[in-house]
Amino acid sequence: MTATQGDLASLSRFIFRAPSWYSSLAFALCIAAVSGVAAFDSTFVLGDAWEGVFFIGLPTIAASALTPYVDGRLGGQLTPNRASLLALTCELVTIGFLTVAGVIAVVTGFGQEFVFDVLIAALGAIFALRLFVVMAVSRHSLPVAAIPASLQTAAAALLLFIYSGTLRYFEIGGPLTRSYLSRPEEAPAELLVVTPEDFVMLVVVCALYATAVWLFLLAIDQPWRRSLDVSVLDFIRGFIGHIAEGTRELEDFFEEIGEEAVVPVTVLIFRTPGGTEKARFVLPMIHPGPMGEIGGGNLPERVAKSAEGLAFPPHATAGHDFNLVTEREVDTIIDAAERAAAEIDFQDEATVSVRTDEGEASLVGQAFGDDALVVTTYAPGFADDVEYAVGLSAAAEARSAGLDDVMLVDAHNCNNGLQGEDLGHVTPGSKRSFDMIHGASELGASVVEARRGQPKLGVAWDETPWEPQEGIGPLGIRVAVLDVEGHRTAYVLVDGNNMEPGLREQLVSTVRADDDVDETEVMTTDTHIVNTIEADNQVGAAIPDADLVSLVDDLVDRAIDDLEPVEAGMASERAEVTVFGNDRTETLASHANAMVSMGGALAVVFILAVFTVSALLFFLT
Repeated sequence: MTATQGDLASLSRFIFRAPSWYSSLAFALCIAAVSGVAAFDSTFVLGDAWEGVFFIGLPTIAASALTPYVDGRLGGQLTPNRASLLALTCELVTIGFLTVAGVIAVVTGFGQEFVFDVLIAALGAIFALRLFVVMAVSRHSLPVAAIPASLQTAAAALLLFIYSGTLRYFEIGGPLTRSYLSRPEEAPAELLVVTPEDFVMLVVVCALYATAVWLFLLAIDQPWRRSLDVSVLDFIRGFIGHIAEGTRELEDFFEEIGEEAVVPVTVLIFRTPGGTEKARFVLPMIHPGPMGEIGGGNLPERVAKSAEGLAFPPHATAGHDFNLVTEREVDTIIDAAERAAAEIDFQDEATVSVRTDEGEASLVGQAFGDDALVVTTYAPGFADDVEYAVGLSAAAEARSAGLDDVMLVDAHNCNNGLQGEDLGHVTPGSKRSFDMIHGASELGASVVEARRGQPKLGVAWDETPWEPQEGIGPLGIRVAVLDVEGHRTAYVLVDGNNMEPGLREQLVSTVRADDDVDETEVMTTDTHIVNTIEADNQVGAAIPDADLVSLVDDLVDRAIDDLEPVEAGMASERAEVTVFGNDRTETLASHANAMVSMGGALAVVFILAVFTVSALLFFLT
């Protein structure tokens, strides 16, 4: 992950789930009642609260109820939960405007007319906000989006028209019309200052704000269309859908920018001599991202569910360019893994594990027949993802010693979060890449010459009491201990996204000291389930080290007690999938980060401009 990609990942801080529509409405009505008590001055407090609910809450209810229906009839996608949350947000914006206006009126003596001028500006502002969201979510053109976007503003304007007695300025209608469309006697006295000119001004302000929204979207959309040939609104719609209701709309956007790729899928299976699968290591050379369950974010759990034995899905040497664009692509990966499993030729011979250190890279591996499992780490140095090309080169170097298949695992077990310039990304041409490549070559030669014997395998698993918000995914912690001629190697897999510095060393030293194990390596799956909480929710950040070390130590003991003779075999298949593509992640990240930073500044400029024009209109009319 580069620094730019880290900034994009940090957008996960905005992730939440939209509350149910009735929760939003209940909160909106409570806020409206409190605002009524503060704004109106009738004889009874309950009367003030009711007027607040009626004049402030009723437009919110109307917008919440009607927007999904109207938008849906126009082919849109606003759900009741999203519409209610949007209506609540707009109510809070309106109350904020009026609160500031009230304070200014008291301090300056501007009077009630000034407050209602601000109310008109607020109604125009919430129309602009709703227009932006409707255009982003439902992808309507501006004229069509204006229909559902105007509902909350129109409902508030209708109430003002009726209860301010504006109809008295017109010589139309009879007693029946006046009974329903002119009821100033039942409204607070503060509303009587409204005149027909105010409604004309509201229309003008809404037109002004709509133009500003259109120009703003046009300005931020052009870079996306030139570089990625997609609209920024597609990204915004997908992101809103994901954070608000956990929809798959973001995958549709990723699929548009994706590229076809061929990736190896390697499977290592251990089974008892009777043929019962005991454990399965599955390593597709893709990245389990980008976040949450979007794309391949939940790949480790899906792989685990497809295995007969205890599944170990460690992290491959691939970065964010190899994120799967949709969860459907995971099925293609699993199908390839099943094809590879069907081709495995099992053998009852394995080597003891061998460790090689080259520069900053440290590699441990052992062979099963003519195939090998190799795990690489840069700990105690900080590192994140290893580029796809670096992993392919390292695996090829390992095979040059006479091995057939090589499962090259990126242990992904030490990093300092999102700090620094490059976040530990291992790229082609870097010193670290050559450390891994040369180390793999040396390890391959050592493994081929290593002592061989009948392998014994013991496994253990604990889902752990920890949750994704604490950095641990649904697979918990899994341990496999391999014993060859009395030489024991422990492979510890934690379902998380990288580790806090120093934690891997604590785990390795404790296991070696307490469990009569000759070699140990700790890996993480790099699951992005944990990144719906925060972008760098690493293992050990929220969990006491001692608790994690104690649990791993216990699991290694249980795995040793589970040791029994096994046969092992490895095979690889290729899968054709759609991934983000070369440099697409960096392009997307840079555009999204620019949209957040520059788009925010541009939005402020537009807001100040329309407010200035609005103020001039109010003062000149």
